[in-house]
Amino acid sequence: MHSAQVLPDGSRIRWVEIAGVEPTLVFVHGLGASSAPYFAPVAAHPALAGRRSLMIDMLGFGISDRPADLAYTLEEHADALAVALEQASAGGADIVAHSMGGAVAITLAARHPHLVGRLVLADANLDPTPLPQTRRPGTSGIAVYRTEQEFLDHGWKETMDFVGPHWAATMRLAGPEALYRSAMSLLRGTVPTMRENLEKLPIPRAFLYPAADGVRADTESLTGAGVRVVAIPDCGHNIMLDNLDGFAHAVADALSV
Repeated sequence: MHSAQVLPDGSRIRWVEIAGVEPTLVFVHGLGASSAPYFAPVAAHPALAGRRSLMIDMLGFGISDRPADLAYTLEEHADALAVALEQASAGGADIVAHSMGGAVAITLAARHPHLVGRLVLADANLDPTPLPQTRRPGTSGIAVYRTEQEFLDHGWKETMDFVGPHWAATMRLAGPEALYRSAMSLLRGTVPTMRENLEKLPIPRAFLYPAADGVRADTESLTGAGVRVVAIPDCGHNIMLDNLDGFAHAVADALSV
């Protein structure tokens, strides 16, 4: 395990690292997740093996610290990751990021462009989202609680029961405040939006999504901005878990540009 202090209060981001050739390959998890459980098989896959790989956990999640006074905005997540990558000597890295991690990775690339050489997004959030009216899995299942105190009082337990044992295995490692604030920040998005930032980035970019979702309505606009849009068969939102071979080969192909 490796770590870097990223806040003045001593809070540290931690990651699991595999030695290998540069440029560094950095994996960033989604909301309530942790990078090693989701990405270790990807890093070890023959299509990607041999690369220096960092499976990094954002503040508030996994094995990283959980400062209770952080707002956990997408910008704060990105800036903290930037400090960690600087200390890890991982400039110009290839970033592979899932779901909320994709929104953070786009923000990282926009705010700290020297740190990101190529970007691969796995079913990432690109746009602000209205507050939900009914409970359902994911960010909306958390943001249905209109106040943080309501979430802390009973939403945390209800959410853990609601998401099922697989997601709960990593979500239970998250700080409840971090989980709620991150979810609300993801719904608000950034200014400019993640999509606007993604379309303006001058680096190679790819967006991977489940083929079961059908043709994305934004495919033309993304490809027009130079983003490769790739449908991955036989998977749901957790592409890397559902179709390891398909995901690893798609990432390797995207990083061959």
